[in-house]
Amino acid sequence: MGDEQNTLSEFVEAAAAKFGVPGVAVGVWVDGREVYGCRGVTSVENPLPVDQDTLFVVGSVTKSFTATALMRLVTDGRVELDAPVRRYVPELVLPDERAAAEITVLQLLNHTAGFDWRMSVDTGEGDDALAAYVARMSESDLIAPPGTRASYSQLGYNLAGRIIEMVTGLTYEQAITSLLFEPLGLAHSSFATDDVMTRRFAVGHNVGENGTPAVARKWKDSRGNNPGGGGASSVADMLRWARFHLGDGRAQDGAQVLPAEALLQMQERTVELRGTTLGDAFGICWFLGDVGGVRTVGHGGSANGQFAELLIVPERDFAVVALSNTGPEGGLAFNQAAVRWALEHYLGAVDRDPEPLPYDEERAREIVGSYANDMMTLIIATEGAGLTIECGIKPEIRAAADTELPPDLPPAGLGLLPGDADEYIVTGGGLKGQRGFFTRDESGVIVGADLAGRLFNRVSVVSR
Repeated sequence: MGDEQNTLSEFVEAAAAKFGVPGVAVGVWVDGREVYGCRGVTSVENPLPVDQDTLFVVGSVTKSFTATALMRLVTDGRVELDAPVRRYVPELVLPDERAAAEITVLQLLNHTAGFDWRMSVDTGEGDDALAAYVARMSESDLIAPPGTRASYSQLGYNLAGRIIEMVTGLTYEQAITSLLFEPLGLAHSSFATDDVMTRRFAVGHNVGENGTPAVARKWKDSRGNNPGGGGASSVADMLRWARFHLGDGRAQDGAQVLPAEALLQMQERTVELRGTTLGDAFGICWFLGDVGGVRTVGHGGSANGQFAELLIVPERDFAVVALSNTGPEGGLAFNQAAVRWALEHYLGAVDRDPEPLPYDEERAREIVGSYANDMMTLIIATEGAGLTIECGIKPEIRAAADTELPPDLPPAGLGLLPGDADEYIVTGGGLKGQRGFFTRDESGVIVGADLAGRLFNRVSVVSR
């Protein structure tokens, strides 16, 4: 074990320095043992050494808490996956009344409800935050009829969190603590800032104009977004969480938290995905994929200057967790490198990006334009020698925000991939390696671009 610990620590040390990340924590479950590599500091302004109990904001990895808690309620007969959401949240109102009546619990959990990515609303920090958030969903148009396409949605998971509140009579945070954190011994996992600040925790960083990391002043999202991305946890707790999902549904003390069949059901394909780095399919919450011939189950997460990645390989009883505390060019890149290194080093599974095609001017003319969802824009452009993609928060969203938001990403290379599926890969910058695809209407005109599982509708054509 000592040699493996040193090997992981050596990788973490070198990779964190390469990507300029202030603080990182990596955990691996392999051959029935835990191996950790932690490096750096919690904050460049108030530095404390990162260790395996340091809390990071895990962002959308929180969705796995929400889905697993709902599966406990399903097992207990208190929720049905195929039931309409309105059975549990009768106050749900959407611009499309038929959709509001038809959307099911499962469609929230596998991102097929037709919701956009997220809403730019802050409903406060009170116990009514989630109820108020759901009330604001009456303002959010659907991007597709329920059940017709998969598109990653924070909105759907926040609504799923409201189901948990309505069924249990507890706040979402109390319910997750009671259903999962306490029985599983996740003592370094929390949602409450007042709780987190009594422990050692990492703050996010974004790279400033001088190229050095600066502390991100918004630590995590508002309470109404907790079910979709508001959890904080440590690498040790995350590895314990991964081991639970590799196991038979028992906690380490032997208590049966969930039937093994329910955990396996979460890892079964419910809808296929295409053209995304996230995986080949959604299970119940989980992204399902294949790396070098091994089946993977996982989820990633992001916050303001923080990134998290959790991946398990059920057939090999293997898990890797990576946490980092700087923006995408550092943190996201580090996490991806750590997961790839662990898969190759411990399992011999090699994950490589596909090679893009040479630049094609005719195809480029079809693609260039501006694409948008409720929160963000993509600008795809060309100078005649290659394609670029630029990703940023909508100016009106940034102007209306009363807290610091992550910086926009500068233009980076984009290459089309072989085949006739209109798939592409980002070849540089903070989103390097991310994959997506273009959507065409019945006449063959490109009307949308998917990136990281999220749909951006085309809003204009950009001339060369």
